[in-house]
Amino acid sequence: MNALAIPHGRTARRLEWPFLPPHVRDLVADRCGSPVVSAESMTSGFTPGFASVLTCADGSRHFVKAASVVAQRSSAESYREEALRLGALPAGVPAPRLRWSHVDDDWVVLGIEHVEHVTPPRPWRADDLDRVVGALEAAATAPTPAHDEPALVPIAEEVADWPSYWDRVRLQDLGRGLYLPGFAEHLDEAAALARTAPEMASGDTLVHMDVRDDNVLLAADGRVLLCDWSWPARGAAWFDTVALMIGPWGDGLDVDPVLARAPLTRDVPAEHVDAVIALHAGYFLLVQAQRVPPTSPFLRTAQRHNAEVAWGWLAERRGWR
Repeated sequence: MNALAIPHGRTARRLEWPFLPPHVRDLVADRCGSPVVSAESMTSGFTPGFASVLTCADGSRHFVKAASVVAQRSSAESYREEALRLGALPAGVPAPRLRWSHVDDDWVVLGIEHVEHVTPPRPWRADDLDRVVGALEAAATAPTPAHDEPALVPIAEEVADWPSYWDRVRLQDLGRGLYLPGFAEHLDEAAALARTAPEMASGDTLVHMDVRDDNVLLAADGRVLLCDWSWPARGAAWFDTVALMIGPWGDGLDVDPVLARAPLTRDVPAEHVDAVIALHAGYFLLVQAQRVPPTSPFLRTAQRHNAEVAWGWLAERRGWR
């Protein structure tokens, strides 16, 4: 599957500013300190929650997220977690900062630092990839949040069920119709690799867990920032860097030399890298076969592409072609 078949940057169907309840719009204007005069919805990502850059009458700009607890429960829970995690991020982590949040029984609303930016264009370019790898190094070398600020789930616990996804892939024949060279011959080996990944990826470093192009901001001032900190974990410093490479490999970049020179990954055993790739391949193979949510029509297409790419990269590294 061609990654360009996915309309990168135009994958989300989001709630728009005029359709927020009046009391929520009033709350946002009050917290921003000025009436809102325009709103630009962010169309990247795969969730339906409100996410817009708001321009106020005083000329200030704000990035605001909002979700209804009743109508958008999963988005509301994600935003609630993001408010907790952003508020606890150490200063050295390259991320937009939480300015304010409002959480009640009906709505979760976040005001986040507005950053003029673009996201890495697809297909990935080598210089953009190097910049993002540098940001991941900065994130990994910053102090990890204290265990009670709030507690980070160990990565071995966060992905504990993922190796079992391979059993469901096998039983439901979820590789059917996908381009997975050598799949039947090496499925068991991939599943065995995935079983070792939770232990191999254990550690005591802040891990983002979802670094991909639409969660990266290439700021106009030269910074590279990581956004959408809803589900970080505590694990190996190199985990995010390996996971990031799935997209660029699928876009045609030779990512193994990048891993070989990057400070976070150059000393990681190849078997550990392969285990994490196998872990992601099983995850994507499982979720791509689920029902297409009406609020995210491109989600399964993107996951199907990632399944093929993760398997292809793993097969190339293992010599299965």
